[in-house]
Amino acid sequence: MQEDIIINKVASSGLITLDLEQYYHTGERVEYDIAQNLFHGLILREKDFREFLKQHDWSQYEGKNVAIICSADAIVPTWAYMLLATHLEPYANLFVFGDLEMLENALFGQALAKIDVNEYKDSKVVVKGCSKVPVPVYAYVEIVRLLKPHVRSIMYGEPCSTVPVFKRK
Repeated sequence: MQEDIIINKVASSGLITLDLEQYYHTGERVEYDIAQNLFHGLILREKDFREFLKQHDWSQYEGKNVAIICSADAIVPTWAYMLLATHLEPYANLFVFGDLEMLENALFGQALAKIDVNEYKDSKVVVKGCSKVPVPVYAYVEIVRLLKPHVRSIMYGEPCSTVPVFKRK
């Protein structure tokens, strides 16, 4: 009588699973709304703004990720955002001009840029689809951009159930 042997086809397939969740930055995300610095919610007065910048406790942004926005319908000069950046830079892990979604994209972009794509040379890669943390669509698009020139194939999902994304001819 022949015994039924269970073969793990996924394990023997040579697939490499890439979990974008591992590139999630765990640091706190906050918004800095420059609208709080506007005079009557309309204009930014340089002298007042510079005084605020001197007096403000910037250490509260230590290690945080900061999205710089202006929620008011006001014209804010570019130099104001630049000054704000110079004060955030010694403390914040990362800061961007834009909302929290743009911040998340920047965090993933920074992390994914550190991937050694040569480790995936001629590989079959499965980009894991489910995660415990919010992974933006940007990260999935970016990983395809980074890996496509180097890999044999890219799939999305789980090794046991994938959706083909790219296959080198």
